[in-house]
Amino acid sequence: MSVKFSAVQMNSTDDVVKNLTTAIELLQKASDDDAVLAVLPENFAGIGSDESFRVGIAEADGRGPIQDWLAAAASRTGMWIVGGTIPVSSDEPGRPYASCLIFDDSGHRVGRYDKIHLFDVAIPERDENYRESANTRSGRKPVVISTPWGGLGCGVCYDLRFPEMFRLLSIEGMDFLVLPAAFTETTGHAHWHSMIRARAIENLCYVVAAAQGGEHSGGRRTYGHSMIVDPWGEILAEKFVQEGNGVSDCISAVIDPDRVQTLRRQFPVLSHRRFRISRPD
Repeated sequence: MSVKFSAVQMNSTDDVVKNLTTAIELLQKASDDDAVLAVLPENFAGIGSDESFRVGIAEADGRGPIQDWLAAAASRTGMWIVGGTIPVSSDEPGRPYASCLIFDDSGHRVGRYDKIHLFDVAIPERDENYRESANTRSGRKPVVISTPWGGLGCGVCYDLRFPEMFRLLSIEGMDFLVLPAAFTETTGHAHWHSMIRARAIENLCYVVAAAQGGEHSGGRRTYGHSMIVDPWGEILAEKFVQEGNGVSDCISAVIDPDRVQTLRRQFPVLSHRRFRISRPD
């Protein structure tokens, strides 16, 4: 049976209350559009001018105002909610995990994925340098979660550049991929569309990519272009970034779980693999 999934695009600020107010409005919009699952973007609760902001709003696993808000939002809207990422404290002070928390439609947490690949890069030919690992602890475990519509695989932003991770998720039962992100404007313009479509095509799965878009505190610019892509690589929905307005919104598309299985039978590329992929230590 076909269902509708949504991706929420935001332009998060350093005002957590304002961001959560925007997020619940967009989640309610998705629910009113009959979506059964919605994906929030990376750092949906707040983006500050430097990494001390993330550290300052980090919560202990299982308790805190942002986690309580996510549970209440899922229960209130009657949707499954993929909670973008929030900083969840680790055993290293000053280096919380970037955690994607998944809640079912009754508000119970059913999964957690900690971002594995951290954005430690210098953008070629640009005066942009990032070292996410300085203030973020890397996760270790890829995650597939059982849902009423199939296996939900989780990735976050920079994870997108590592196709072996998503092939492992496919082997472990992924039927659709959720990808909260905050791609930089530069790298998004160069690679976002190509990689989102490639991950869908390679794994014959739906991809629901929820992005940050626009200018944030400290001058950082993110690319936006939240997308929902089908297993054949067709873009079903996309949210463009417009200067001055139209940044925060939600998009929705019909997802057909049977189409995934039909395509995989008709075009059995996943069963034609000749190389092993193993879980990380």
